[in-house]
Amino acid sequence: MSAEKPVRRRDSARSKELLVQAAGELVAERGFERTTVRDIGERAGLDQALIARYFGGKAQLLIAVLRAEAGDSLELDLFDTEQVRMLLERIGQRGPGPIFQAAVQRPRDPAVETAMHDELHVRIVTPLKETFAAQGLDNPQLRAEVAAAAFIGVVMGRSAGAFGELAAADLEDVLPLVQRLLSP
Repeated sequence: MSAEKPVRRRDSARSKELLVQAAGELVAERGFERTTVRDIGERAGLDQALIARYFGGKAQLLIAVLRAEAGDSLELDLFDTEQVRMLLERIGQRGPGPIFQAAVQRPRDPAVETAMHDELHVRIVTPLKETFAAQGLDNPQLRAEVAAAAFIGVVMGRSAGAFGELAAADLEDVLPLVQRLLSP
């Protein structure tokens, strides 16, 4: 008589969560193009075939990552010092996620490119534009895009260590400069 294999319970919700988390971490580390489904599966401790099963493919998984990173609040209020502080702390720990990479890397997959740019605009550009428009400033869309690009440049430069003093600076020294940068 052979020993019975223990039945492994499947938890699709937990598997999806692990895949989204692993994909988010890897994309933050390597970018979308250099992240493979094999790497995502390995990081999550799951079979890579589950990506196709649960999400349809790598591009759709990235879209799930973008939505998960949005959390409860889709829009970032870059004029809220506490929200910016928490965001910069998280980026300091995990690296900039796909939403920030969308501004500096162009994915080969048009669906991914569209999803990344849509999230970038919904979460960062549009709230800035609305604030600038409410303040009666001229050309609020251009102002919003310039402010978003400047903020993302600070995030990416700090994370990559491209600017030594910026990367080494205490967050409390960086925050007021970022706030002034975003001020109309």
